[in-house]
Amino acid sequence: MSQTLRIGAAQFANAIGDLDANLDQHHHWVAEARRAGVELLVFPELSMTGHYGAEHLLDVTMKRDDPRLAALSRAAGDMRVVVGFIEEGPAAQFYNAAAVLQRGRVVYLHRKINLPSYGRLIETKYYAQGRFVDTHAIDADWRMGLLICADLWNPALTHLSFLHGATLLVTPISSGVEAVGEAFDNPSGWTATMHFYSMMYGAPSVMVNRVGTELDLNFWGGSRILDPFGHPLAIAGQDPELIVADVDYAEVRRARALLPTVRDSNMGLVSRETDRLLERLGVPDIIRDED
Repeated sequence: MSQTLRIGAAQFANAIGDLDANLDQHHHWVAEARRAGVELLVFPELSMTGHYGAEHLLDVTMKRDDPRLAALSRAAGDMRVVVGFIEEGPAAQFYNAAAVLQRGRVVYLHRKINLPSYGRLIETKYYAQGRFVDTHAIDADWRMGLLICADLWNPALTHLSFLHGATLLVTPISSGVEAVGEAFDNPSGWTATMHFYSMMYGAPSVMVNRVGTELDLNFWGGSRILDPFGHPLAIAGQDPELIVADVDYAEVRRARALLPTVRDSNMGLVSRETDRLLERLGVPDIIRDED
């Protein structure tokens, strides 16, 4: 019953707003990952543009059918690659997005939902808000829950991803040491968060951060791949690096038999109580339907 998946996490330092330079980096790490036999390669949040790429918004947006994404996808071959970019959607709406590329096309896309506007983070200035939590089927057993950075700081979004059937959590992030404030330890926060979600839901996880300095933020790397009990399989340092680890679906089965969080989630109760809370808060039905 064992089925393994080889995951790679590629952390590197971006050139802010320089699509050509960043694409060269992507092609380099894709080639390295293919040599390592990686089946799923994950890049950091906004890996095509850098954290501050939105300062050059109209020059760096890409539509999901952009030929440069298609070329990178062709270079990846059968390997799935998760890249971060600023998507220009319909009606000139701009999204912090992560796309799954394979065999020359975009096979799945997630738009960041939880846009931070605190500390040194001002994403609501640039991006429209994503509206859906879904999953991407890799095969019959492995289903990817793809959420971007602060999406995980709204635990309801992660919970929804697992209720949609995720057996693997993929999280591109852009975490600078100074992003939230001096009293908040970002590296320790992400260590605890990724351990908690893998352990709680019995699912491997991969978190990929950037490295280097962009303007007023220093990025600490620390990308990691965890097993379904929350144990680290590979952890990166603070320099550009590709880490690789194999995750085993047999271990997902074992973890979920021991701790059946998804089974016991009681979706009916959560749905009922959410509706009751919305009624108590006086949220109009039309707004609730749009959400």
